Amino acid sequence: MKIDIILAGVGGQGILTIAAAIGTAAVNKGLYLKQAEVHGMSQRGGDVQSNLRISDKPIHSDLIAKGGADMILSVEPMESLRYLPFLKKGGYLITSTKPFINIPNYPELEYLMKEIKAMDHHVAIDADQIAKDEVGSARASNIVMLGAASPFLKMEMSELEDALKELFGRKGEEVVEMNIKALRAGRKMAEK
Repeated sequence: MKIDIILAGVGGQGILTIAAAIGTAAVNKGLYLKQAEVHGMSQRGGDVQSNLRISDKPIHSDLIAKGGADMILSVEPMESLRYLPFLKKGGYLITSTKPFINIPNYPELEYLMKEIKAMDHHVAIDADQIAKDEVGSARASNIVMLGAASPFLKMEMSELEDALKELFGRKGEEVVEMNIKALRAGRKMAEK
């Protein structure tokens, strides 16, 4: 079993929380894990990217080569397209359709969606709206995106739910349940 994932978004969207949830589930399952992060820590809204490599055999590098990613999981549509050269043929692009317009020459959403829909294997959902409607909090949109990616992660939902319990347990049962609800809502949308 091996899966290489590029997580992408902008600062403040919860990319590193997604990485922590997947990583926790992988480690709890007894898998090997390597992670590398690139993020503009000094500014909210700067691009954030993480290479996440999971395998049942030792992993020697924490970076994913161009054309080597099984999945790009992005919480922002433009950021999802930035990393397309890293996606392998037959790989999955999982992205939110809600733009985070942080630059003056941000591309037209119509153009971005055309490029995303041209991908053979893609899931494009408005995670912010799903989080608001299904969970009651837009703050859970990153976990909605994790749920949308879950059918392609080679992990059971129960393993991801247990990871969320571990990550958010100290914040109380209400926060744990909100995140599990967000995970399930994202999964439901991906399965449609």
